[in-house]
Amino acid sequence: MPELIDHVAALTGHRDRDLLDQTLARSLMDLLTPSSVAVYGITGDHDDQRWLERVRLHADGSMAISDPLWTDPNTLPVLSQAPMRNHCLQTRETVQFPAENGLVTTVFPVFSEARVEGIVEVLSVCALAAHAQRVIMGMQRIYCNMYSLLDYSERDALTGLLNRKCFDEAFYRTVPTRESAPVTPPNLVTVASSARAPDSWWLGMLDIDHFKQVNDNFGHLIGDEVLLLVARILRNTFRFHDRLYRFGGEEFVILLRSADEQGALQAFERFLSNMERFNFPQAGRITASLGFTGIQPDDSPSSAIDRADQAVYCAKKSGRNRAYCYADLVRNGLINADQKEGAIELF
Repeated sequence: MPELIDHVAALTGHRDRDLLDQTLARSLMDLLTPSSVAVYGITGDHDDQRWLERVRLHADGSMAISDPLWTDPNTLPVLSQAPMRNHCLQTRETVQFPAENGLVTTVFPVFSEARVEGIVEVLSVCALAAHAQRVIMGMQRIYCNMYSLLDYSERDALTGLLNRKCFDEAFYRTVPTRESAPVTPPNLVTVASSARAPDSWWLGMLDIDHFKQVNDNFGHLIGDEVLLLVARILRNTFRFHDRLYRFGGEEFVILLRSADEQGALQAFERFLSNMERFNFPQAGRITASLGFTGIQPDDSPSSAIDRADQAVYCAKKSGRNRAYCYADLVRNGLINADQKEGAIELF
């Protein structure tokens, strides 16, 4: 019992999703000593959902983890390629079936009241006893409660998008290094790290045009409705691995993965086109101005946001309802690259 309480304390002591996954896997490994424990999440759009192995821990102590920010979704198996996992997901019931080398795989659903979060997959030398299954189900309920608390603390209360509080950590995970990749600690393997090569990350800053007039003319309830609908257009335009944030007021930030500047520009312009065509109830036609910049080696959130801010300023000054790239503005002499941070004000 004391050992179990220790693991519960460890599981409830984290405020990081990755550490939460790893702690769950380590707890189940210590309590049940199976051959391996894996935690799978579900990624992708509703019509193209895929399995993401977030962490896998082996009996020898080696652990493989996946960084969803860098994982190429096209390399992940679709749900139907793992029928027993999929069955567990749909029925929310534990499933056991024979695995290779005479081992047994047990799959547990991981779900909260709102949605299914994923599964826990345990590989053992024999079928898990009822007591062991109860331990796993109890730990996964605690895990789900913590996951829900993290989700609640990281979301904007109005739009449901990610909030400013969790931006910095995600940003630093997208910053390329000038040297080779950092050395991986012993017994720890980062999965799909080769996916870093093709794509870079871009930061887009979005500011709704004339939003003060919306509040003044229609009231703050309609203003909130506009923010909710802009958030919906953002979700419908960008992909699941792009990160969408509301920074407050009418400001939104997008972390976008793209191979080059032109691809990022096309994605941002597609959003502006979708927004321009949308008929907002009461408010009618509303547009936005957007500035974006590539995330550079040794970049910081403040420096990248400042560059994007300057591009937003130019977009508004040039007539609004357009997307400008900071690097392109510098190339054309419209922005001084030595401009001091914070010298530009949005209006």
